[in-house]
Amino acid sequence: MPRILIVAGSDSGGGAGIQADLKTVTMLGGHGMTAITAITAQNTLGVDGVHPIPNDMVLAQIDSVVSDIGVDVIKIGMIGSARTALALAERLEQLPGVPVVFDPVMVASSGARLADAATIAAFERLMDRATLVTPNIPELEALADAPLATVEARAEAARRLATAHGCAVLAKGGHDDGPTVVDRLYPAEPGGPPVVEWSDPRIDSAATHGTGCTLSTAIACGLAGEWSLTEAVARARRFVRIAMLGAEPLGDGHGPMAQQGVRLDLNASRWSPMLNQVTVPATDLAASERFYRMLGLRQIVRSSRRYARFESEGGATFSIEMVEGADRPTVYFEVGDLDIAVRYLRQQGIAFNQEPTEQPWGWREARLTDPAGNSVCLYQAGEMRRFPPWRIANA
Repeated sequence: MPRILIVAGSDSGGGAGIQADLKTVTMLGGHGMTAITAITAQNTLGVDGVHPIPNDMVLAQIDSVVSDIGVDVIKIGMIGSARTALALAERLEQLPGVPVVFDPVMVASSGARLADAATIAAFERLMDRATLVTPNIPELEALADAPLATVEARAEAARRLATAHGCAVLAKGGHDDGPTVVDRLYPAEPGGPPVVEWSDPRIDSAATHGTGCTLSTAIACGLAGEWSLTEAVARARRFVRIAMLGAEPLGDGHGPMAQQGVRLDLNASRWSPMLNQVTVPATDLAASERFYRMLGLRQIVRSSRRYARFESEGGATFSIEMVEGADRPTVYFEVGDLDIAVRYLRQQGIAFNQEPTEQPWGWREARLTDPAGNSVCLYQAGEMRRFPPWRIANA
């Protein structure tokens, strides 16, 4: 089981900090351990108070869990003081080879400042030890000590940080304007792999509290599971987006996400299949819809008179479809990496009826047939599995 040590502050509202981190680690199959740097009194509207934990106690928490349980990856979030940041950097030098994901938390979603100038200056030492740093735009500006009004300026600042500290930099674009969110990963060294860019539609949601905490922790879980950095970031981004899409409204401000609802949307391995959906043929769509609703399934998609999808407890989905001549169900297995799964199965002598193909509804899938003639689909879908654009509103 991956062991993730989280060094961060506590959020009494449960939306960010240690609370969001532990929920994320749990849903991704890891064991979360903590060294709490500060206690905050906060809710969705803002931070009412911050009480830093004494420096010696922060280090004692780290020493206690590492000496007994061990650690595979360390995630650093809110730091209570400059003194703690410097002491933590020194302690990390005693753990060579352990990846470190550093989220340089400075301002809460509500706008409250969580790091003073001295603490931000001490972040330099932590970046020297980090594997990955994950600043948003205001944090990148603070680390660069300059306004960064253009994409080009941010790219140059991220490259300079990566080169100066020998760490990769994930420059997050959530604070930018426009309908699209673009995140860019810059390598640790100039001669490293090229920049990787992810672009997704912006989610119109008030459930944005803890997005940075959750993203960095999910990346740490991926690294602990021996995913590459690029794979870990891609998977973590999907985790955050699904958690935002599944959130219920809580509080009157920036609400928490729904980390607890993501488990069945992300596979734990690159290729091992996870059963996520079965589609059965229908002869009378309306009658089948009524039947499965009476069974207790929650209908989430209706597409004219051809197709309907339901959600069961735990998030697995079940579909009915009007298909001419179809008399067998189709079983859908989600895989972490479709190309790896297909390559492996081909090596075992299994033939595919359809090569990995991008589908217009957002899935990427390959199809094959089992020995009895049943249709099997291997796919990658992420948020599109449970949250397609045609999902029934308020279902």
